Amino acid sequence: MLGPALRLVHTGQAPTRSALTGALDVTRATAGAVTAELEALGLITVDSRPAGGGRGRPSHRLALADPGPVVLAAQLHADAVSVTLAGLGGRLHAPVHLPLPADTSPTALLDTVAQAGARLARDSRRRVLGSALALPNPVTEPDGTVPSSLHFDWPPGTPVDALFAAAVARTDPGPRARTPLPTAVANDANLAALAEHRHGAGRGARHLLLVTSGHRGVGGALVIDGRLHTGSSGLALEVGHVTVDPLGRPCACGNRGCLNAETDTYALFAAAERRPDPDRPLLPQARALAHDLAAADALHHVVDRLGLGLAGLVNILNPDRIVLSGLHLDLLAAAPERLAAVVADRCLWGRSGRIPIVPAQVGHAGLVGAAELAWEPYLDDPQAVAAP
Repeated sequence: MLGPALRLVHTGQAPTRSALTGALDVTRATAGAVTAELEALGLITVDSRPAGGGRGRPSHRLALADPGPVVLAAQLHADAVSVTLAGLGGRLHAPVHLPLPADTSPTALLDTVAQAGARLARDSRRRVLGSALALPNPVTEPDGTVPSSLHFDWPPGTPVDALFAAAVARTDPGPRARTPLPTAVANDANLAALAEHRHGAGRGARHLLLVTSGHRGVGGALVIDGRLHTGSSGLALEVGHVTVDPLGRPCACGNRGCLNAETDTYALFAAAERRPDPDRPLLPQARALAHDLAAADALHHVVDRLGLGLAGLVNILNPDRIVLSGLHLDLLAAAPERLAAVVADRCLWGRSGRIPIVPAQVGHAGLVGAAELAWEPYLDDPQAVAAP
């Protein structure tokens, strides 16, 4: 009962004890005992001042404890490292962004992440309960290896889960951190989808499809009934390799016309016959280009390819909502009707009922998703917070 109750408060679905009582389908006395135990664990606060003013007995307000315990959330980007502390409720402290080290081998890069997180933990007055890392690569389950690296020269099968745990174990996160500090790693698109489902544009969706394009390539994820669908070995929803133009641009996978190669940042520049500035971050340049009226034909070309890919995914997955992030968020903003029309025209059910295609809402979604991953053991068993 404690875990479901904490999840409801964590995701904003139970702002009062009355709402929690209804969501759990328990008596008021049981809900009161559950909230009292969560408060004793330092995870929530119960405001005895009644909320509301309508009919019936006013209810106590529930909120996440502040200050309360935190986790370390980190994300590897193609050109940087981001690290922050995160409380429950998707609440991030100000992220710290660092350049990549000169040595981007797995051990060196993961040591950089772990050391940056340890510095934050030592400087914080909060109890640190865990650490998780979002990676711009597929990650297998349950062994936590990277079958292929898109941005770094890592050998296939790199045991990133074990290497990250070892890197964190070599650090000193200070006296307020749990020892040993639990660790976890996962694909950044999967974690972004989890963040959007719990705290953003995906709230309330039963089958949520997220599609995103960052610095390079296209990622995707599916959340079903609140849980990520990762397939038999963690590699499901590699949406970037859906073919949208058999005669299109070559993809790193060896095929042509993949969504990866037709709708990412490089594809937009290629369609516009322009070259990005190599001395500036690529994604902001692509986002500006998506809103450049002089590049409208290129925009429409890429939007049409994205629509074809989304329609194919809809035909297979039947989601009830699609969330777009990264560059795809800008493509949606620049041509919302065109994108929706392509999806509807090519989707089996599109003409009878359009699926909402909405922009992502969560800032730093990869970090928020990493925080969700680190918090997951405590959302399942809140009493684990009290363990030494």
